[in-house]
Amino acid sequence: MGSIAKKGLNQYLMQLQQHPLRTKAITAGTLAGLSDIVSQKLTGIQKLQLKRILLKVIFGVAYLGPFGHYLHIILDKIFKGKRDTKTVAKKVSHSTQP
Repeated sequence: MGSIAKKGLNQYLMQLQQHPLRTKAITAGTLAGLSDIVSQKLTGIQKLQLKRILLKVIFGVAYLGPFGHYLHIILDKIFKGKRDTKTVAKKVSHSTQP
């Protein structure tokens, strides 16, 4: 891994430990916005719809990040102390269901 990428990853992981909710919210908003840009380009939209992208970013920051954060806290309490492969698979399947 390149030096810059490794430093960036280490910085991200440090922020994730120090400020987990904020970091997850910003990450979710960024990924939601980027995924919408890619989807608009792949569907052939000539001019990016900035309002749509902004709404996706806000949705990611305000809902997806916090919801995922607190959902995993709840799942950690439900499956307290269990770290086997089967338990991890159950946690992942619960967090990906609509």
